[in-house]
Amino acid sequence: MAVGETFTPSQQRHVEQSLTTAMRETSLHFSVFVGDVDGEAREVAERLHAALGPRAPEAVLLLVAPGARHLEVVTGQAARHRVSDRACALATLSMTTAFVGGDLTGGIVTGVRMLADAAGPEPNR
Repeated sequence: MAVGETFTPSQQRHVEQSLTTAMRETSLHFSVFVGDVDGEAREVAERLHAALGPRAPEAVLLLVAPGARHLEVVTGQAARHRVSDRACALATLSMTTAFVGGDLTGGIVTGVRMLADAAGPEPNR
């Protein structure tokens, strides 16, 4: 997770715990990038997702650019079968609502939780 100086250590731990829990419960790889982006947010998010290499097909990446008011969710091919566009839209709406209220950490944690809930446990577990 790239966080720069956006979070306090406690907030960073909270976000990291939500990612760890989501990965443990779903066997998908969750990652969050928070910060300014150079260029179109969607393109940057897709590049960051692709940079996950072999983990990309099972990955869910959240890009949050608070200064530019951009939020992107990118799912890999395998993750897309478990996390629908509707689930991503609902998580994005919930996150955006929290961000508008000034709760960056809570929005991210809620979004990760919602996406993990949508994915459910790994099939054949």
